[in-house]
Amino acid sequence: MALALLATGGCAPTATPRAGADLWHGGRLYIATGNTTGVYYQFGGGYADLVTKHVSGYEAHAEATGASGENIQRVATGDMDVAFSIADTAADAVAGKGAFENKPQKVVALARLYRSYAQVVIRNSAHITKFADLRGKRISTGSAGSGADVFAGRLLFAGGINPDTDIVRQRLSLPETTKAMQAGTLDALVFTGGLPTPGIADLLASAPGQYSLLPLDELLKPLTFRYGAVYAAGKLPKSAYQTATDIDTIVIGNLLLVSPDMPEQLAYDLTKVLFDYQVELSRVHPEGANYYKADASGTDPVPLHPGAARFYSSG
Repeated sequence: MALALLATGGCAPTATPRAGADLWHGGRLYIATGNTTGVYYQFGGGYADLVTKHVSGYEAHAEATGASGENIQRVATGDMDVAFSIADTAADAVAGKGAFENKPQKVVALARLYRSYAQVVIRNSAHITKFADLRGKRISTGSAGSGADVFAGRLLFAGGINPDTDIVRQRLSLPETTKAMQAGTLDALVFTGGLPTPGIADLLASAPGQYSLLPLDELLKPLTFRYGAVYAAGKLPKSAYQTATDIDTIVIGNLLLVSPDMPEQLAYDLTKVLFDYQVELSRVHPEGANYYKADASGTDPVPLHPGAARFYSSG
């Protein structure tokens, strides 16, 4: 993410320099984000620039990944240092459930960030007018193991559709998905992300009138009955994709995760960057404005890193 996107005026003082021997992992931090046309990647690139600029001695790099599931595993194994994850996948990971059955992952949180929105985009020529019409269709549910893929499976089940037998399921990255939609080899996609999701915005803009977003409000009750209150009602505002009206949907929180082995001071500093330079992050992507210190510590059931907890308690 280009540093030109980041404002430099009015910044808080740079952290006190530390000796090289005190730097975790030699001062190189790797941030696991998501698909290159998703919000995690855009937001994460801006965050990496800010960490490099304002956490003395550290150089951060944002890496494209398959998103939540992969990100969690890579932080837990030490392959990555910081990771974005959707909240339902992170909850499964620490509990050893779902895709992590009997394999709880050692991750903790720095913050609850902006909310992700469930987005079901259909090709109008596929004659899909309601959720039940997805049965038998060719649908991308996102990269295998990603938060979008997990959520898509749950959403389809909640709508009475078996994702593995009642549809032609394809687990494609968002760039691959949008290309397949344009080529006519997919009928629909299910994705979760902040607004606007760059890849989806580009898809809708590429052929006005050829795609629509399905409302999902009818699925909230069966979804929460089966999987709990991690999901909530929300709306895709018409301003997000220049739709005629707001569209009822389902929202899920996002978390920023790290290893519990991360030094407390570094976790404190990384959390502090999120709030000291939030204006700069909002310029990288609008979702950078949509999280708040007052509730960012609400990461349950994922525990807070002690360094992050110290930041929130410091006033």
